Amino acid sequence: MKGRTSGNNWIAGATKNKGALHRSLHVPEGEKIPAKKLEKAAHSDNPTLARRANLAKTLKKMHG
Repeated sequence: MKGRTSGNNWIAGATKNKGALHRSLHVPEGEKIPAKKLEKAAHSDNPTLARRANLAKTLKKMHG
């Protein structure tokens, strides 16, 4: 499992580029990303954007 963190610290390894999803979706940091925009980004042809959006959806579920 090269390049991956194990245990409870996987989020720290997955969120290295903070604010990148906001910048690529043109949503100011500090504002919530609309659910419709997040869902559209999750199905993007850009694999990096889709991965970031899916991670955001996963972390949103974890938050509560």
